[in-house]
Parts: sequence; structure tokens; C-alpha cells
Amino acid sequence: MRNKIKDTDYLAISARIKAMETGLLTRERMEQVLEARTDEEALKLLQESGYPELHATDPESLDAALSASREETLADLADSVPDPRYIDIFKLKYDYHNVKAILKAGAMGVSSDHMLMDMGRVSTAELKKALQSGELENLPPMVASAAAEAREVLETTRDPQLSDIVLDRWCYKDMDAVAETTGSAFLHGYVKAQIDAANLRSLVRTIRMGKNETFLAGILFAGGDVAEDAILKVSAAKGSGMKELYQSTRFHAAAEAGAEALGGGPLTEFEKLCDDAVGDYLAGAQFVPFGEAPLVGYLAARETEYTNLRILLIGRSTGLPADVIRSRLRASYV
Repeated sequence: MRNKIKDTDYLAISARIKAMETGLLTRERMEQVLEARTDEEALKLLQESGYPELHATDPESLDAALSASREETLADLADSVPDPRYIDIFKLKYDYHNVKAILKAGAMGVSSDHMLMDMGRVSTAELKKALQSGELENLPPMVASAAAEAREVLETTRDPQLSDIVLDRWCYKDMDAVAETTGSAFLHGYVKAQIDAANLRSLVRTIRMGKNETFLAGILFAGGDVAEDAILKVSAAKGSGMKELYQSTRFHAAAEAGAEALGGGPLTEFEKLCDDAVGDYLAGAQFVPFGEAPLVGYLAARETEYTNLRILLIGRSTGLPADVIRSRLRASYV
């Protein structure tokens, strides 16, 4: 049994996190990058902020560079964080992403190498070997169970979307279990917010697709603050009551945008508001002097920053107007 870690155990790393937060890209710096006259000038601004050379016109290269930056941050903090489970919560999603890639590639008879991201708790080499051999006993228990179930679904149905749903459900279950074992209410709240965001997205998408509540019940995730049966009731009513269900939650603005999008049209604003609601929860970490909350908030802020950089740089390189790019950027932590 791991000894319970107190918030005072985070005094040193909390002070370090506060210093590292000054390196996050501010709204003003993002605006400078957005308004730069040339891509070269935009990339130079990012290099001045500590980023490596980025290639906006090559999405694969850009993703690789951002992934390397992400991995460097996680590895750096892993050496000093009192409890590695707070790092695991940001790594484990890559385990499930890699399982998806390996299973799909195997079903298609192609290589998965270009789709793998070596940033999980399990190396891609080890994961690939385990899945190809069927010897899953050395994998984290939930990853092993998820892979076995997803493979069975894929082999039975030949539907990769259903296989992905299985893996997503296990991923959130894994995150929820890790958060619960830490005893951190803040971390658990973060996971719940992500589950609520995912479920709201599923609610809006299934109604737009003309699917019924039975279909939705198969893709909702357990563990959020908004009850699954209440979500299914809104689904059965074809969206009626959606705004009321989320009115007292941080997702009220997202639900309003989702309700408006039920008749068709782009979901860009709705998706952004779902992410912003999760960011709103995390913003509370800025007012916590020490403990695990500043660490979780900082790591999540970095994730948002990587997302924003991808939106911004690819948007610039493809000629999107600045206002369109700006409307897609997620709320900034700083």
C-alpha cells in the first residue's frame, strides 16, 4: 500500500511549477504568433519561447516536434514529482491510442509504426510485441483487458469504430481509477470534467446523426458528474432539455451551442466550448499555493498549448483567416 502523500510534500515542486508557468505562452504571445507577417517570423517567436524548430507546412513533422516537447516536460517532472501517478494520468491515454493503432493496422495488414506515439506508460515496442504475440500479462491490467476486449470486438464486427469505443471506455475507466487511488479531489474532478465533456459531445453527435438513446447508451462513459440516465432522457427527447440539464454546470455554454447545432452546421464552436469548460475547471489550480493541483493544472495547460499551436500553425500555413483561427483556439491558462 502506497503511503498517502500530503499536499505539503509538493512544496518544492509547486514552487518549481510556478516558475515554469512563466514559460507558458500567454494570450499576448499567441496573438503575436497569429499576427506575424510570415510563417518564418511566427516560428521565430516560438523559438524565442523555448520551442524547437517547427515545420508548420508538414503536420507529421509538427506533431513529432510537439510530441518530443511533451515527452521532455513529462520526463523532466517525473524525476521530482512525489507521486508518479500524477504523471501517469497524462501518459496513459497514449497507451490506448497505441492499442487502437496496432489493432487497426493488424486488421488491415499494414504497419502501425507511423501512427504510434511513444509517450505512454508502456513503450510502443513492448506494446506492439505483446499485442502481436497475444501475451498481455505484462501490460498494465486495464490496458490488457481493454486490448483483449477491443480485439474481440474488432474481429467479431470488423467495425474499428466500435473497437475504439471499447478502448475509450477503458481509458476513462483507467484515468478514473488512477485519480481515485491518489485520493486527490482535484485530480478526480479533472477526470470527471473530461468525462462530462466527452458525454456531452456524444449526446450532440448522436442526435445529429439520427441515432437513438439505445445507441447513445453504448457509448456514454461512466464516472462523470452529469448522470447518464439524465443524458439518455435528453437524447430520447431529441435534445429537448439539454440546456436545462447543463444549466447549473460549467458546460452550460457548450450545451447551448450544442443545442443550436442540432439542426446541422459546424460543430467547431461547440467543440471549443467543451474544451474550454474543462479548462475553466483547471484554472482554479492557479489559486492553490501548493499541492498536486498546480502540477495537474500546469500539465493540462501544456496539453492545451500544444493543441493551440497545432491549430494556429496549420491554420496559418493553409491560409485560414486570423479570425477563424482565433475562434478555434482553446481558452488559455495564462
